[in-house]
Amino acid sequence: MKLTWLDSNSWLIEIAGKQILLDPWLFGALVFGNLPWLFKGEKSVAYSIPDKIDLILLSQGLEDHAHPPTLEKLDRQIPAVGSPNAVKVLRELGYVQVTALAPGETFNLDNCLQIEAVPGSPIGPQLIENGYLVRDLTNGQTLYYEPHGYHSPTLQNKTAVDIAITPIVNLTLLKLLPILKGQESALQLCQWLQPKVILPTGGVGNVKYEGVLTTLIREVGNIESFHQLLAANNLATQVIEAKPGAAIDL
Repeated sequence: MKLTWLDSNSWLIEIAGKQILLDPWLFGALVFGNLPWLFKGEKSVAYSIPDKIDLILLSQGLEDHAHPPTLEKLDRQIPAVGSPNAVKVLRELGYVQVTALAPGETFNLDNCLQIEAVPGSPIGPQLIENGYLVRDLTNGQTLYYEPHGYHSPTLQNKTAVDIAITPIVNLTLLKLLPILKGQESALQLCQWLQPKVILPTGGVGNVKYEGVLTTLIREVGNIESFHQLLAANNLATQVIEAKPGAAIDL
């Protein structure tokens, strides 16, 4: 398996001979609700569209996971899988091979790759988005992804995974409202799924953020404090810090 971090929550996953573009934000500004004064992200490095994409995988329908300017540039014929909320965005943009997955449902690609949706992040009081278990059916290698650190207790019933992509630091709004849950949440995930490797996601990388919200966001924890949590709990999970645009072969 080969993984390339493309900043924020965007990844290129090469698995089972397939290339998956996960939550792609490759270029253009990131703005929520057309309110740049509130929050705006700009990448100092624009990533080119990979030559071959076998599947687009979206965990959420929000702009930082289903980024409209990026999705508008991708081939609408590429098969796409996402949460029901993300699929609404894809269909509005004219994607034709679209599959919505609710937690517990699976999607198979060419009998070599399986995507299983699991409960992910709560977006408002009535909506739960997706996390994913991505399995290489040829060798059993499995990756888990949840971009905000909301790990469902149902994961305790799953078998161990090889790789987890999730935050390991906490981001809070006004020190009260969690945006990303890392540290203790990531520790609990490691206790449940026992990943051999964890790759932090949601980091800044080559992105500059501005707007009113950025002055209210606080970061708690870091890689070193997470290492200490792992050691204190006798967990052997290895933490690998990805570099933007650099492939990691695992």
